[in-house]
Amino acid sequence: MTSLSCGTLPYEPGRAGRSFSSAAAVASVFIMIAFGLTLVRHGETQYNKDKLLQGQGIDTPLSEVGVRQAEAAGHYLRDIRFTNAFVSNLQRAVQTAEIILRNNVHSSSVEMVLDPLLRERGFGVAEGRPKEDLKNMANAAGQSCRDFTPPGGETLDQVRTRFQKFLKYLFQRILDNHCHAAQHVCPSSIPTLPESLPPVVAGLADDGVADLLFHTLVVSHGAYIRVAVHHLVEDLHCSLPVGLKMNQVYSPCPNTGICRFTFTLDADVSGPQPTAVHCVFINRRDHLAILKDLD
Repeated sequence: MTSLSCGTLPYEPGRAGRSFSSAAAVASVFIMIAFGLTLVRHGETQYNKDKLLQGQGIDTPLSEVGVRQAEAAGHYLRDIRFTNAFVSNLQRAVQTAEIILRNNVHSSSVEMVLDPLLRERGFGVAEGRPKEDLKNMANAAGQSCRDFTPPGGETLDQVRTRFQKFLKYLFQRILDNHCHAAQHVCPSSIPTLPESLPPVVAGLADDGVADLLFHTLVVSHGAYIRVAVHHLVEDLHCSLPVGLKMNQVYSPCPNTGICRFTFTLDADVSGPQPTAVHCVFINRRDHLAILKDLD
């Protein structure tokens, strides 16, 4: 596993695609590209335990419990093959990703990219203060706590824009990986995901991604992941598993909670665009059961 700052990977549309001279030609032949995205929230920190806001300005390490949570997540995902790993550059996320990839049997060649676009939502003057203070500020402003932006903080739209920018780069990266694979393997061996067919969910760690060639791990933060899920569901019209209620979809992600989505990209000369997005599961925490058994 190697680590790389995203500063060496500029977010310029089409830049990565130009690294393969036949990218446009390949994309015009292989229209549908399927890949999985697994989102993991970082493990617990002392600030989490004490119910204090961290945001971007408070960069704390994992607590002992947080390390155990990350180890449990890594063990749960140990047999899952990741082709990319993108991580917030705040240390609680970096530590979590390092532990997950260290436990993964396929991670030796995975490049871990530290990306500031995946940082937690900035909470301005509320950072370092009790979460109750944020609720009180929101109440005084006549707003819900989730929608309220404290002075100096990021709005939800600003966080959503960061996630959209990340997705745009990720889609191009997946297209480049696809083009590279198409140059080295038989085209018929590159799997695709039928646009109208949601993934089968059997309660297994590889739900939705067992047959996909490309699978991205993202380690980020609670408020950021909630905004990301909102974007996928509301803006990209992501399908949801049968029986999943909306209050479950938008519920807070627990420390090392796992969300998974599958995408179908339509790649033509204008660049990759999502034509289908399926939610496999939201906020899965099966791996945390072992910690309760040990307590």
